[in-house]
Amino acid sequence: MNFNLLLKKVRHGMLKVHKWKNSADYWERRYQLGCDSGAGSYNRLALFKAEIINEFVKKNNIISVVEWGCGDGNQLNLAQYPQYTGIDVSLKAVEMCKKIFCEDYTKKFYCNMPGQLPCEVTRGGYDLALSLDVIYHLVEDDIYEKYMGQLFSSSKKYVCIYSCNFEKKHEQHVRCRKFTEYIEKNKTEWKLINIIPNRYPYDNKNKENTSWSDFYFYEKVSERNNQVTM
Repeated sequence: MNFNLLLKKVRHGMLKVHKWKNSADYWERRYQLGCDSGAGSYNRLALFKAEIINEFVKKNNIISVVEWGCGDGNQLNLAQYPQYTGIDVSLKAVEMCKKIFCEDYTKKFYCNMPGQLPCEVTRGGYDLALSLDVIYHLVEDDIYEKYMGQLFSSSKKYVCIYSCNFEKKHEQHVRCRKFTEYIEKNKTEWKLINIIPNRYPYDNKNKENTSWSDFYFYEKVSERNNQVTM
């Protein structure tokens, strides 16, 4: 067996035997153990995500992007954003990203903790807010609702969600949610403008290279006079 694959299996095994506390603790421990953000941020899935988002950013003249759940930074290596702010619940992930992009002054990183976020994050200062493979990891209802509030309140124009959209409890750190219903009910100033299916739909026999996530693009109603180009 490939040594790196074996090491990955060992690390994930250590995560599974550790007593569950909450989703934030899970991700902090995951990065502390040397695990990555998951298959969705690597290889062809990462390339697919980058292609779709980079095209949207370019065609819609997006200047500022905020991402809720920046993870280990691997996906960001493929991004073409003029200005970027990455936020994560894991302090270790934030430290990793700061180190990786220490010479890139177009990027900033913050831990999602009280008093740590700049005012532009909480006051809708960004053109685009991203949530990539995050929502189904928010297993607690209160954390999920807080996250959705932060995600939409941070953008003045567009929100891009890349996630599955059905209800299912998968494992301790995975709870799939039909988030579109939540948005329709609680974020009425936002409208769904496009859905892009995954180029590599989930295959149980090829979990590392397929995904149950699709793209969902939202636009703020007050901004609908602007022409959106997909």
